[in-house]
Amino acid sequence: QVQLVESGGGLVQAGGSLTLSCAASGRTFSTSTMGWFRQAPGKEREYVAAIHWGGMAKNFANSVKGRFTIFRDNAKNMGYLRMNSLKPEDTAVYYCAAGTDYPAITSGQYDSWGQGTQVTVSS
Repeated sequence: QVQLVESGGGLVQAGGSLTLSCAASGRTFSTSTMGWFRQAPGKEREYVAAIHWGGMAKNFANSVKGRFTIFRDNAKNMGYLRMNSLKPEDTAVYYCAAGTDYPAITSGQYDSWGQGTQVTVSS
């Protein structure tokens, strides 16, 4: 398994940007799909984006397509989610996850999870 720690969350105004980071430990990260999910209060965990271990293939939920991007640096065991044009409805706890499938758009396809980082977008 991979151990994951997210950082970079915070409070931002609508229209602003944030970059979330995911630090991984464990030698299998570089061969794992990395995904991002989010969970707003009272709602189910929702898929956001995923990136293949090679870094070229990427997949996004329709709700974030064109605003968010995902990238990774396997040499540093790091993954990132760049969020632009943020909206109040993007407010949630964001989780990174690692798994073996691609594209992996359901939480059940991931076997390692971080603890989450809060993103709050004010209107």
